[in-house]
Amino acid sequence: MKRTLITIALASTLAATSASAKDNTWEKEASDAWIDGKAEATLLFNTNLDSFDINTDVKGGVVILTGKVERSVDKKLAEELVEGIDGVKEVENQITIVESAQQDKSNHMDKSTFTDAKIATVIKTRFLFDTDVDASDIEVDVENGEVTLRGEVASSSEKQLAVAIAKNTADVRDVNTELKIVKES
Repeated sequence: MKRTLITIALASTLAATSASAKDNTWEKEASDAWIDGKAEATLLFNTNLDSFDINTDVKGGVVILTGKVERSVDKKLAEELVEGIDGVKEVENQITIVESAQQDKSNHMDKSTFTDAKIATVIKTRFLFDTDVDASDIEVDVENGEVTLRGEVASSSEKQLAVAIAKNTADVRDVNTELKIVKES
């Protein structure tokens, strides 16, 4: 009888331990599923991300992000959003940054446009501070580093000085002059 009671007690203990282990596994799986759903929803409702190109997978509270985005800021944003979710232990960000050809062109054009604007500003400023050049009648156009000077100057010396100032400005590739010499009366 004692032996039967000990066997029943031992069997009960083993069954309870086994059930507890199964419950623990179920809880982990449920927690991972909850985190995964929360991560997907968080990315979906963020208007700055194209969340359909980002995938999430969760194992033991570790979120693995995969997919493609066009900018590094989007990759970092996705990681930061997911890190803020309760229960997330770690984020493995495996998102790939893929720049489109159109974005490459636009980045190049933005840089070129910025450089052209900088060149024009520097030349106009140098004209304003030079007492021998009357900048009020000189128009400065810049496209892809090529400067075109248009307008009127009082002498050939003033014209040469204006061209020299433009040529000596950083990032200038060439200077075209359409300046006309108008003699003062």
